[in-house]
Amino acid sequence: MDSESGPSRAELLAALSVAVDLGLGQPAEHMLRSALIGTRIADRLGLDRETRDVIYYSTLIMWIGCHADSHEYARWFGDDIAVRHDSYFVDWSGIPYLRFVLSNVARGEPLVRRLSVLTTLVAGARGHIAQLIHSHCASAVLLAERMGLSPAVQEALRFTFERYDGGGLPCGVSGDAIPIAMRVAQVADMTEVHHRVGGVDKAVAMVTDRRRGQFDPDIVDVVVRDAEQILAGPGAGDSWAAALHEAPDRDEHLDDDGLDALLCALGDFVDLKCPFMLGHSRGVARLAADAVAVAGLDAAVATRARRAGHVHDLGRIGISNQIWSKAGELTPAQFERVRLHPYLTTRILRQVSGLEHIARLAGTHHEHLDGSGYPTGLAGPALGLPDRILAAAVAYQSALEPRPYRSEMSPDDAQRRLAARVAAGELDGVAADAVLYAAGRLPRRPTGGSGRLTPREIEVLRLVAGGASNKQIAVRLVISEKTARNHVERIYAKVGVSNRIGASMYALQHGIAGTPR
Repeated sequence: MDSESGPSRAELLAALSVAVDLGLGQPAEHMLRSALIGTRIADRLGLDRETRDVIYYSTLIMWIGCHADSHEYARWFGDDIAVRHDSYFVDWSGIPYLRFVLSNVARGEPLVRRLSVLTTLVAGARGHIAQLIHSHCASAVLLAERMGLSPAVQEALRFTFERYDGGGLPCGVSGDAIPIAMRVAQVADMTEVHHRVGGVDKAVAMVTDRRRGQFDPDIVDVVVRDAEQILAGPGAGDSWAAALHEAPDRDEHLDDDGLDALLCALGDFVDLKCPFMLGHSRGVARLAADAVAVAGLDAAVATRARRAGHVHDLGRIGISNQIWSKAGELTPAQFERVRLHPYLTTRILRQVSGLEHIARLAGTHHEHLDGSGYPTGLAGPALGLPDRILAAAVAYQSALEPRPYRSEMSPDDAQRRLAARVAAGELDGVAADAVLYAAGRLPRRPTGGSGRLTPREIEVLRLVAGGASNKQIAVRLVISEKTARNHVERIYAKVGVSNRIGASMYALQHGIAGTPR
């Protein structure tokens, strides 16, 4: 992937914002629409281009820190996503906000648990909330730096919870001491939700009510004067292109190193949602890439597997920590939510140009050979070898990590667990052996299944399965027809078949048929 064909950083940050939307309990593209509103306000305030650009990214990712402290938020409020959704409709000040906070303590938890948490929180409510908000802001700054955003954007994120009247947290900063980028972002974020839910009149009423309280009066006056134009369109599903058109660096495409760095940062960001997941995505990415090489697939497929490994869990953001942190058995409704997260991963990534194959591969990491996996129940021939390897890498890496319902497993136990899932028909044996060898758990390189074929032979077999003749194989691979025929004959002998039909069935069974994914 070169710098002309790769995605831009703006696209990946847009994808990140969609993930953040889900963690806020908002529909996809909420933050993208908010960023558009922010730039329109900036234009009407007569701000310079540099400040406008800071406003765009400050608005787009202003809630990035809320994901990193989800486990703490859930500890106090139970369903972190539901509470964040509802908080958009409450002014964060005074008795109404305190009533909102207290009524949502340990939301969705048993009464005894709610009373226990409520007692602890009431004993020092402002201190506890201030600590939570300080953690949010510090996390947001660190993550923005990892994403390559400017110091001005990082600075603005420190003030996400401050109020114009000085009643905010963590420092009680007021007025113009709050960067203009955050003052605009706060208005843009809130007006997008109220406009979407109740129309222009509701949005205007909300900002008017919070004028000189939460919001800068000059910014409110701009919105009230020109609300129809500032809040107009685009329609649902159209915000991606419109918002990217306003992105400061929309035409700056990432090279391979830049893309790898940003995907790794996204994976680290996801893992922060649950402390017990820290390092999970890096481990999966490393295992998957190494196992693909062990299985004889080419370097391009290994790169794709590594990148998919980094971002395979991006959809976890859209599921409440109340579920991820549950020590007991999940209810059917809770498990249905869990089953959604690979689909959400694909949904978040699929609009990023050049990442279509990565999005598709990442979304299959919980599919099983026997069709018992999720989210779509793919089985057998529908799963290519890279899909099978990623699933095995996720299974092995996860076993090594603690979960709320079990302790981490030893490498020996993780290996036995993987073998049991192969025996049950869930995971592919060739893929599992490749992962175990990559993890240093097998003394000799696997030679069974497609691992017996060289990378060139796998390439030839894929063409055979696609119906190519020896002559067509020769043209495609720029080799002589005789060499192509020799490859085909060796493949037949290695896999124990006598014709193209047998070779094609073998390719299907081992996930080799079709274009590498």
